[in-house]
Amino acid sequence: MKHRCFWVTDSKLYQDYHDHEWGDPVYDDETLFEFLLLETFQAGLSWITILNKRENFRKAFDDFNYQKIAKYPESKYESLLQDAGIIRNKLKIRSAITNAQLFIEVQKEFGSFSKFIWSYVDGKPIVNKFHKREDVPATTTLSDKISKDLKKRGFKFVGSTVMYAFMQAVGMVNDHTTDCFKYPS
Repeated sequence: MKHRCFWVTDSKLYQDYHDHEWGDPVYDDETLFEFLLLETFQAGLSWITILNKRENFRKAFDDFNYQKIAKYPESKYESLLQDAGIIRNKLKIRSAITNAQLFIEVQKEFGSFSKFIWSYVDGKPIVNKFHKREDVPATTTLSDKISKDLKKRGFKFVGSTVMYAFMQAVGMVNDHTTDCFKYPS
């Protein structure tokens, strides 16, 4: 039996996410935006809640197409507020639209969102050496810095904790614990 990180439950969905996505470096803008949107909706909730609703989010937000989301009219915002399949938080839904618009601005400035976000770690993952739950931080100086930069650009729901979870999800940091089968040997 595979030994996984401490946070993985016996949920097949959670195990698949851990085994095939979490901590694997993501460099394409489409997937980076998907994780940015999902992480911002996760703020204050458990990640399994978001994973369970991921396909609903995918449907509701046009397959996480930030080009489309950036142009959502008020009528689409109103319909998202009625969608029981997602988290119906007015501010988070509004922030998804705003963040999509700003995501495009970052792309224009840097050539891609990927170039921008990965520049914080010189293009390659930081591999941490955490042994147990207590070792894994909720925030770091780097997540503070990224959060501050994104907020200055107008992004919403990108606090340091959200940004550290984003960094873990997209593999900017590899926080698989040393006893996990996914820890790089």
